[in-house]
Amino acid sequence: MDTLTYFVLVPMVYLAVTVFALGTAWRLYRIVSRPAFAPTLKIFPERSPAWLFALTDAFFLPMVRRHNPVLWAFLMLLHLTIGLLILGHLELFAEMPWLQAWPHEVFLGGGFVGVSSFVCLLFLLFRRFVPPAKDLSVPEDYFLLIVLLLAVMFGSQMHLARRIYEFSSMGVAEYREYLMSLVLFAPSVDAVTGSGHSFMLTLHVFFANLFIMVFPFSKMMHAVLSIPANMMRRR
Repeated sequence: MDTLTYFVLVPMVYLAVTVFALGTAWRLYRIVSRPAFAPTLKIFPERSPAWLFALTDAFFLPMVRRHNPVLWAFLMLLHLTIGLLILGHLELFAEMPWLQAWPHEVFLGGGFVGVSSFVCLLFLLFRRFVPPAKDLSVPEDYFLLIVLLLAVMFGSQMHLARRIYEFSSMGVAEYREYLMSLVLFAPSVDAVTGSGHSFMLTLHVFFANLFIMVFPFSKMMHAVLSIPANMMRRR
């Protein structure tokens, strides 16, 4: 078990980051190296500046809001919570005084953000079992949602275990020691393996690693490509 925990928390993390970086670079290279084509992708009215309306399309999803307000609400909440989760994880690496302009405990959101993400992902997963979404879904869609759902679930469980069940032997200082050891290429898991809920960290990191490795080769690349694609739709 110790060997498996170490593999997930160290080699698999490095592998996931490497696959993500190389996979994303490869996907972008394939897109950029394609020959130019004449047909336009313009489907939206042309407005200037195009980049501003592309940002609006990418972040506020006006077409989804118009045709499916319930889906739009869950997507907007999910995108907001994912942004906050990213900020929360950054705070686990080091102190970030600028984030404390709004005083809060680390982890950001006090568990509410993770629970909100979990609810949104459950909604997106369940809607895949009902037409018309079911008819358009492929196995990749279910896999991505389930992996992300499990990563969020075990991440939230770590926070709840510390706050509710008083598993307080692993806190921010221990997470930072572990994460900074990875950044400095001097990996050590001692700080995060002596707690009663270290198994939840291992599962959280395992599913997060899976998601990161699959990301460049999946539909999730829309997170990288949505803004340039929306700009093309207005030209």
